[in-house]
Amino acid sequence: MKEAVFVRQNRGKWKRYEDCLKNIGQQSPDALADIYIDITNDLSFAQSQYPNSRIYLYLNSLSIRLHQFINRKKKEKFSRIFTYWKQEVPLVMYHARKELLYSFLIFVVSVLIGIFSTANDADFPRLILGDSYVNMTLSNIENGDPMAVYKDMHSGIMFFGITVNNIWVSFYIFIYGMFTSIASAYILIQNGIMLGCFQYFFYDYGFLKESFLTIWIHGTLEISAIIVAGAAGITMGNGWLFPGTYSRIVSFRKSAQRGMKIIVGIVPIFIIAGFLESFVTRYTELPDFVRAAIILLSLSFVIFYYIIYPRKLSKVINNNTFK
Repeated sequence: MKEAVFVRQNRGKWKRYEDCLKNIGQQSPDALADIYIDITNDLSFAQSQYPNSRIYLYLNSLSIRLHQFINRKKKEKFSRIFTYWKQEVPLVMYHARKELLYSFLIFVVSVLIGIFSTANDADFPRLILGDSYVNMTLSNIENGDPMAVYKDMHSGIMFFGITVNNIWVSFYIFIYGMFTSIASAYILIQNGIMLGCFQYFFYDYGFLKESFLTIWIHGTLEISAIIVAGAAGITMGNGWLFPGTYSRIVSFRKSAQRGMKIIVGIVPIFIIAGFLESFVTRYTELPDFVRAAIILLSLSFVIFYYIIYPRKLSKVINNNTFK
């Protein structure tokens, strides 16, 4: 890219950053951190493409001023743990809103494939879920307790095993983003087909309502977190595929940082989902309205935290930063 084009594309943004630096003490730490990351990325690009130019010296000056100020204020506080999930994760989710939509659509289409395949092939569940699981479930149905699989293991052991496995799956989806976003989409497709097959299997035997009210007590958070993990993987993969004005390595590093922040942010979601699956889901005798309330509450949280709140927070941050 020619230097003139690079400057023209970013001139307005740099001017806003200069205005912020004039009142640097009034800016929020998160806003300054975002500005610093963006400037250093531009600086890295300028250093590799125009090492002796005036624009490199200009960006280097901006980054030094920010670095000096941030270092003076860098004493970490315990409140950072709180602000991480209150501000940092929602803001990065706002930037990844398109990737979240892509992840959701890929997963939904995959679920429909699983449903359609199971409806047209009675042996498909054995291919996807395995003979042992299908045989065990059929035995539970014959015994009058189709959801007995959630009652067989000790709650504490089940909680640890499920939580660790779900967190690993999310990191697995994210890591696959290193091999482009298509690889992360592939893992999403696998999980979506499995869910569609699993849910239709119970429908086929007349237990759709019971399976829904049982499985989605924990599944609402668990599946939502997997979709968010898919967004993290797609974010990292797109950074490699579509570098934009940055060099490919700089774009990949930037998107990987965003993706990792998303992944770390869903760990508490998996912990809560694991707790629900281990200690609540097994009580299939709970009234239907109680189980439905847990599902709706979980869904409301997901929609608010990952869609509504990031949009509102982004508007507030932008108004405070560039007013």
